[in-house]
This record gives sequence, C-alpha cells and structure tokens, in this order.
Amino acid sequence: MLPTENRLRRREDFATAVRRGRRAGRPLLVVHLRSGTTDPHVPGESVPPTRAGFVVSKAVGVAVIRNKVKRRLRHLMRERLALLPPGSLVVVRALPGAGDADHAQLARDLDVALERLLGGGAR
Repeated sequence: MLPTENRLRRREDFATAVRRGRRAGRPLLVVHLRSGTTDPHVPGESVPPTRAGFVVSKAVGVAVIRNKVKRRLRHLMRERLALLPPGSLVVVRALPGAGDADHAQLARDLDVALERLLGGGAR
C-alpha cells in the first residue's frame, strides 16, 4: 500500500496531472506524469513528496477485478516512487486489458511507460 503522503486524492490534482502532464500509453495502461510541481495546498517552500493516483474504470471488469488491478498498481508504484522527481504527480489509468493481465505484465508496461516519460521520449 502507498503511504498516505504519497496518495493523490484531490480531483484538481488528478486533473492537473492529466491535462498538464506528459503521457505514455501502453497496451494495458496509460501513465500521466506532471514532474516536479509545487503543491498549492501545502504552505511553505518545501517540495512535496511524489504522489500517485489510479483510475480503474468499469471497462476493466467487475469490482473484484478492478480492486485487484488497483492493488497491483499501488504495489508496483510504491516500489518506483524513488525513481520519480520530488513533487511529481502521477496518474495511472488502467485499460480494459489490465483485468486479464498478470502482475509481471502490468510491471513491464508500467516500467516502459515511466522510462519513456523520465527519459524524455516522444508522447
């Protein structure tokens, strides 16, 4: 599970990451990254921690499948938070095929998408 300080919760933060961030699409998921932003909700000059949020729609499957996909994605992101710049906002959107994918396939797609976003690859 992600620590509380690393969870993306506000609707505005999800919208900021999706609208103003970079995007990398893969067959199982789409990752939106807004790097190094400052959090307007936190007073002071300190850089906020990297925060991640997940979007898993009903197209992925029934509630049990959606929750399984969210748990897997949270676990995978927890291991990768240190790779991202401080203050980043990350939104991982699961696509319909994610419900049938195993842990290794989700990890591979997430790694490729993050590498593409951090390496400066094309949109």
